[in-house]
Amino acid sequence: MRDAVGQPGYCDRMDLPLDLPIQPMLAKAAKTIPAPDAVEGGYLYEPKWDGFRGIVLRDGDEIEIASRGAKPLTRYFPELVAAFGEHLPPTCAIDGEIVVRSGEPGAQRLDWEALSQRIHPAASRITRLAEETPAELVAFDLLALGETGYTAEPLHVRRAALEELFAGIDPAAPIHLTRITDDAALAEQWFSQFEGAGLDGVVAKAREGTYQPSKRAMIKVKHRRTAEAVLVGYRVHKSGQGVGSLLLGMYTEAGELVNVGGIAAFTNARRLELVEELEPLVRRDAEGSVEAAETERSRFSASKDVSYVPLRPERVVEVAFDQLEGMRFRHAVTFLRWRPDRDPRSCTLDQVDRAVAYDLADVLSR
Repeated sequence: MRDAVGQPGYCDRMDLPLDLPIQPMLAKAAKTIPAPDAVEGGYLYEPKWDGFRGIVLRDGDEIEIASRGAKPLTRYFPELVAAFGEHLPPTCAIDGEIVVRSGEPGAQRLDWEALSQRIHPAASRITRLAEETPAELVAFDLLALGETGYTAEPLHVRRAALEELFAGIDPAAPIHLTRITDDAALAEQWFSQFEGAGLDGVVAKAREGTYQPSKRAMIKVKHRRTAEAVLVGYRVHKSGQGVGSLLLGMYTEAGELVNVGGIAAFTNARRLELVEELEPLVRRDAEGSVEAAETERSRFSASKDVSYVPLRPERVVEVAFDQLEGMRFRHAVTFLRWRPDRDPRSCTLDQVDRAVAYDLADVLSR
């Protein structure tokens, strides 16, 4: 295996008791925290951390951080690699979240902006940021330890083994074990209280569930309805200057990238910045001209200019929205943040929390 830049892949070098490369188990969005007995064997609940998902793989001196995307996160977090070498067992695979904190003691919270800046191509900047904004790992699952693979074991077995592992880790190390409970009332309390520290919500996992890579086998309840989408193009502002709106896409089950809507609320200064920022992604023909592209016309856009500047589908954006009807957002969505840690192919329609269908006749009846 080789990664996107032609370097040897970690699965060529590592001998671990699980199939490599490994992708993390995913979550399906829900509006409310499920009851403990809503699944056979019950649910266990954890806080939902707001960071970069990473599976730490260690085989002796070889250490990698596998991401949700095609490229490992290893090179961006040298301080974590050093900590893993010092504090983790010589052979293990641990699933967790990479986070950065900020603020004074007693008033600290997760700092997404500082974390996102850690993804940078320059080695000198990586070294500097590792000292200025050091990252930490919050662990929440165990996939392998020594010669034992744990992906086929139920969650409560994996958790017990993970707790035993952490009993031997220095509490001062930048490696933490997330909380867990079977008490839905406590999970509701976490959902409310931990938001003040920058956490994202609550995750529910089946107590008897096995670890299922790439499957949406968990439930996530977030403080707002959000989704990740792929940036596929932009329309020029009606003034002729800057970006008027960003066009978004998501992948269907068949792997087709479809248009799902757009983002339009930007300041004039930001519109101009976006043109320069997105220039490297513009799709051009062999002569260097921008490829012609248009969105589909509707009866509302029969006379409207529907042309746009197409972009290579490489950049992921997280948006807030109200509803997704069919394969399109009902209204323009709100830009939240870029997601440099996400693989565009992970932006699928089935990730989206949709409103439960309800008969309009029942709404109108008295």
